[in-house]
Amino acid sequence: MKILIAEDDFVCRTLLQEILAEQGVCHVAVDGLEAMAAYRNALEDGKPFDLICLDIMMPGLDGQQVLQEIRKIEQERNIGGKEMVKVIMTTALADSKNIMRAFIKGSCESYLIKPIDKDKLLAEIKKLGLSAKD
Repeated sequence: MKILIAEDDFVCRTLLQEILAEQGVCHVAVDGLEAMAAYRNALEDGKPFDLICLDIMMPGLDGQQVLQEIRKIEQERNIGGKEMVKVIMTTALADSKNIMRAFIKGSCESYLIKPIDKDKLLAEIKKLGLSAKD
């Protein structure tokens, strides 16, 4: 599995890398602009990401903007269904406005509140059919 971790906080980023290292190859973006560049580059190389763990509060573009831009690119390229990248929002924002925006406007697959719990994250990945381990 090819994973992008888009997270500006060093501690959270490191934790996600440690949890996800056994699941696949992890790439890191420290802000929204870097996340978009990584996503576009992966598409252009013909090796898109399978999973993106996306923080909402990041410099440049926030995670909500990144998610909407990813879905826009997928729509423009006729990427749909199982071919769409799976996105798990990993954020400290637990308010209903952000949660609804992520699911309705951005079409994320999952939304986890920080601090990230390893078992919950791995369970979400398994639900998405991406788990490297059964």
